[in-house]
Amino acid sequence: MPFSYKKMWDKVYQLNLNKTSFRDLVGISNDTLAKLSKNENVSMGILEKICIELNCNVSDIIEFIKVPLEKEGHHV
Repeated sequence: MPFSYKKMWDKVYQLNLNKTSFRDLVGISNDTLAKLSKNENVSMGILEKICIELNCNVSDIIEFIKVPLEKEGHHV
């Protein structure tokens, strides 16, 4: 997956929140929490909720990781 939520988790832990507290604060499901933990896609609505609760911008919580197309099974 070319996106990483590492910056978000760093921010969460800086606020002394664990994953359960973060889930409850933002109001997301266990399934969504699992997706975030595995750097999987979540909706823009979820990212909006996270940004509101953490008082930040999307660029503060998500990072695009450039992956060569060959590694994704595509050919240039």
